[in-house]
Amino acid sequence: MGDRYTLFAPFYDLFSGEYPVYHAGRVLGIDALNPGQGQQVLDIGCGTGLNFPLLQKRIGASGTIIGIDRSDDMLRQARRRARRHGWKNVILVHADMAQLEPGAIADLIEAHGGSRASDAALATYSLSLMQDWQQAWTNMARLLAPNARVGVVDMQDPEGWARWLTPLARLACALGGSDRTAAPWQALEEQCTDVVTASARGGHLQIRAGTMNRH
Repeated sequence: MGDRYTLFAPFYDLFSGEYPVYHAGRVLGIDALNPGQGQQVLDIGCGTGLNFPLLQKRIGASGTIIGIDRSDDMLRQARRRARRHGWKNVILVHADMAQLEPGAIADLIEAHGGSRASDAALATYSLSLMQDWQQAWTNMARLLAPNARVGVVDMQDPEGWARWLTPLARLACALGGSDRTAAPWQALEEQCTDVVTASARGGHLQIRAGTMNRH
């Protein structure tokens, strides 16, 4: 998967199907997450930074986005996006959430001027890319402040009237390297309270957000 994104990074925004399909999930996910002004938000598997404009509207210049991705090439595109918009409150961290210890990731965040514990976390179309997404989820949870908000946006086969689109949805997942059967939002449903549930594009996009049940 790493090689795929190394080659694809410069063209990801053009060919990922973002605006015809996947942007809708980002909008619903960030609406459900509802981060506030001045908060620090983890963007897990941030890629080229497609969540950044939506998050900036929520957290403002006093907030902080911590973009974490294991692909240095995707982060390079995210860095260009931040520079182009003049966002000074974006911290980018090269790390694999499923491999690196949370303490080491917190050290990297702190070294770049962020706080070790974040107010919210968001994973859009990223957990299903990870072989051990459960470990990534556990590591993410250990980077959060008590009662932090968490959001997951990911993919499955379309449902109901949209089932005829299943071959296209499966092709998109295969090209991107996603496991459409992973259903990582189930971890959120099990470990969070006040869960908000939504879907889009005939159920292909599944959106969950809730308050992490940690003290």
